Amino acid sequence: MKRVLILLHIILCTCIMTQAKNYTVNSPDGKIKVTVTAGKQLSWSIDYNGERILNPSLMQMNIAGQIEQPGVNPKVIKAKTVKVNSEQTAVVPLKQKIIRDQYNQLTLTCKGNYAIVFRVYNNGAAYRFETSLQQPKVIINNETVEQNWTDGCKVYWPREKNQEYITHCEAIFDELNIASLTKEMKGYLPIYLSTPKGTKVVIMESDLLDYPNLFLTGDRNNTLSGEFPPVVLKSALKEDADRDEVLLEKASYIAETEGTRTFPWRVLMINEDDKAVIENNLVYQLASPSVTQDTEWIKPGKISWDWWSTLNVYGVDFKAGVNTDTYKYFIDFASKYGIEYILLDEGWSAGTWNIKEAIPELNIPELVRYGKERNVGLVLWTLWNPLDKDLEGILDIYEKWGIKGIKVDFMQRSDQYIVNFYERVGKAAMDRKLLVDFHGSFKPSGLQKRYPNVMTFEGVLGLEHDKDSRDINPVHDLILPFTRMVAGPMDYTPGAVNNATAEDFYINFVHPISLGTRAHQAALYVVYESSLQMLADSPSNYYKAPEFASFISRIPTTWDDTKAITAKIGEQLVIARKNGKNWYLAGLTDWNARSIEVKLNFLEADKYKMEVFKDGVNADVYASDFKTEEVIVSKGDSINVTMAKGGGWAAILTPIE
Repeated sequence: MKRVLILLHIILCTCIMTQAKNYTVNSPDGKIKVTVTAGKQLSWSIDYNGERILNPSLMQMNIAGQIEQPGVNPKVIKAKTVKVNSEQTAVVPLKQKIIRDQYNQLTLTCKGNYAIVFRVYNNGAAYRFETSLQQPKVIINNETVEQNWTDGCKVYWPREKNQEYITHCEAIFDELNIASLTKEMKGYLPIYLSTPKGTKVVIMESDLLDYPNLFLTGDRNNTLSGEFPPVVLKSALKEDADRDEVLLEKASYIAETEGTRTFPWRVLMINEDDKAVIENNLVYQLASPSVTQDTEWIKPGKISWDWWSTLNVYGVDFKAGVNTDTYKYFIDFASKYGIEYILLDEGWSAGTWNIKEAIPELNIPELVRYGKERNVGLVLWTLWNPLDKDLEGILDIYEKWGIKGIKVDFMQRSDQYIVNFYERVGKAAMDRKLLVDFHGSFKPSGLQKRYPNVMTFEGVLGLEHDKDSRDINPVHDLILPFTRMVAGPMDYTPGAVNNATAEDFYINFVHPISLGTRAHQAALYVVYESSLQMLADSPSNYYKAPEFASFISRIPTTWDDTKAITAKIGEQLVIARKNGKNWYLAGLTDWNARSIEVKLNFLEADKYKMEVFKDGVNADVYASDFKTEEVIVSKGDSINVTMAKGGGWAAILTPIE
């Protein structure tokens, strides 16, 4: 009898194995191989250049009331493959204006009115679920996102442990072995991962709509598992707080959504080195196209910001503060340097919850008039909670006033309701021709493509934290381009005039200082992507540093092309970007001085005037020391990008006709 049972078990296992079917789809260049296995469960595995980087990993959804659950014992009705080689044109380009969109796609249509779509590009792979259910609304109990990585991988993991997913997504990134991660370490995206053979992978999602953000956790092995914030049924402000919430009641499910829809892409951006990470644009490519063709009014640019400098202006005959005279001073500065906007941050309104009227000391119509005469627009700060309660009414007022944009702050949550709030804001602002800057936010996941008036997101530990910590330093600055910035536009807010070495730095909230050199700050304007880019410091400080102010004010905020010259996360980066006929070149280094040879073979014209802003000879001891120079260079020339410790280097290259 025992022998019969063993024989039956072997036959059963053989049947299960033979029932499972493998589907293979490769990247157009053949370097990435995705194997999809449809058996009792649905899984995928990935090989890159012959290296197994992702072992078979499950993908499933749990939808309330469904007999056939997506990814569970899938019964494939049809497998369809297509090859696509097309172009996308970015409305607000941050890496490339014309994007080559080339991929091979596999669609598995399954019993139960669902499909799963796989796309494999030369620089990554992604999948998403699609449903066409009879019910107009369904409840998503959960989604299984499993990633079984090869042994020995390392990750840059955000230092975030909030168990309720309440976070500004502003953390230091620690380089850790993947096997050291625990379930309590909630990692928000993007996550940068390096395999033992040096392949660089960035884990992201795209086309995030009407669904919660994906977080990842570990379990002291090579597996990363997805988690999602549940639907919030009831929340309230904390006692004596105007913005911090307590979640009083949470559902057992993660979303209630349309029965017929596409779900977010689960994206692995796969790169041979760190240079390729910088140039990878898959999050944008996979996102939904713009909802409108009426985009001529959208005007990217720079903003003179009031908060970082604590409104400290001097050498004037009025009392500095939140008043009309101070903001006219900001407008005059912006006008002088061709800066498109000024930002009135928290404090302009009658209250943080009364954002329909200004304090008596501010005359908003007069400031709008004064700015319009000088080609400078106004952007207003808003707390998200009151905006959520009267979005249309408040934005109608701003439109009537002639405001150009809004900075929406302190969302702190990542659940479905908040994701939908972002889209509601994008749409309502689009209808009124207002730009949007999301602050206190999660990362971008393609919304800026669907609503091109959504200019930028924070979700980054940026320059503002120089006011209260030593965390914002050149090493951190060189981690961000390979982590947070891969997701999309990043409101880091550079531009510090007062700079310090590691030895000289001290915390000063009212008169803040940056870690690293002034040339380091200049280079950030080329390196960091944000179609609305802040000038964080006081106009009075910029007036005392006219060469710096003039140089950074001439750097665009959108880019037709991007080329990484050399790159290593946390250590060094040299990047070239193109806008119109001009090229812009920048270098950053950590706390080590470097001289990097750069060959100008990316140039198109024969000769260029190259205007350089670089570290002065004494920048290693006096971080504000800088030097400017102008030289003539030719296509194919080699130049040296020389940087002091904590330094930087930037140049504007204009073709000589």
